[in-house]
Amino acid sequence: MSKKKKVLIGIGAALLACVAGVGVWLTAVHIESKKYNMITIDTSSLPEPVSGPVKEDDIQLSEVKMHYAQYGQSGHPLILVHGNGRSHEALEEAALYLANNYTVYAIDSRCHGQSSDPEDISYDLMAKDIKEFIEALGLEKPYILGHSDGGINALTVAYTYPDLLGGIVSCGANSTPQTMKPFFIIDVKFSNMFKHTKLNDMMLTQPQITAQKLSKIKCPTYIVAGEFDIMYLSDTAFIHNSVKGSKVAIIKGGDHSSYISHDGKQAYVLAHDFFSSIENK
Repeated sequence: MSKKKKVLIGIGAALLACVAGVGVWLTAVHIESKKYNMITIDTSSLPEPVSGPVKEDDIQLSEVKMHYAQYGQSGHPLILVHGNGRSHEALEEAALYLANNYTVYAIDSRCHGQSSDPEDISYDLMAKDIKEFIEALGLEKPYILGHSDGGINALTVAYTYPDLLGGIVSCGANSTPQTMKPFFIIDVKFSNMFKHTKLNDMMLTQPQITAQKLSKIKCPTYIVAGEFDIMYLSDTAFIHNSVKGSKVAIIKGGDHSSYISHDGKQAYVLAHDFFSSIENK
């Protein structure tokens, strides 16, 4: 057998091994996902999105000047909280649909977007900012829809200030960095080698959310993750099991962001169905 043929056979075998490995991984993920409430989101019936925000402004809180955009002017107040390194614009498409049913406030977290940077950042501090934002605007029992860091923020507000909120949808949250999949942690550490940031440091060291903390949540809670999310779904189940009376869903085929920051239609259906169920009780 010629050397060239041996090389081609070796390459073919390697490709087959890779394909088989991916197949095994996909099967394992699917089996794991089916342990939970795996769903698909029907977006066949939607309202027309509004044209844009009715207001964009800054509000001075005790430690930070928070920037926000308001969409809609009627309906229950709903706060949208973006993920790490993003801004309120990441959830704008969701806001444009949700404004049909809610008065939506899409905020920039401290050290993000157009909000000020007071140097210190943590999930506890961001939760305090959200509490102060709610109080400054006089919002009564607002809902929160949060993605990634925003999902962690939603949980943190809910257990730190148990009587403040009317309900939360927490998407793609993790309880501790140790429950993130290795490829994500490696990527963050690699990024930090070239551009060290406090936002990366926060993801590598925070949060540290215990079952005891989660047990303090009183408001209706919906825990959501993508089937191919960046944290182990066992952590999603841990959060759900630790919040009494909470609902859980795994988005079939979804990754960390596909059903919320990249798809306002799915985010609308997900949030509206849950918050409507609260109001109809």
